Amino acid sequence: MCICINCYYVDRCNTYHAVEAQHQQPHLTENPSFEPESPSINVNIRPQEDYIEMEWDVVGCASFTEEKGKWAKLRPGEAIPT
Repeated sequence: MCICINCYYVDRCNTYHAVEAQHQQPHLTENPSFEPESPSINVNIRPQEDYIEMEWDVVGCASFTEEKGKWAKLRPGEAIPT
């Protein structure tokens, strides 16, 4: 699971913005202003019958500052990304 959903910076982070784009999800912000230090991203590739599914998850980041439920506060009522 992406650590970003519980990160203080999720709504202004350049890396999370790129992950949203990869997943073709709406952005929390159109103009992220925070450049995280040393993000680490896992990319899981799952071949399907007629396409390739790719899952991008930030699994480490030197800038990570925990704020439990931050993503859910920004998108109340929406399913939390897994």
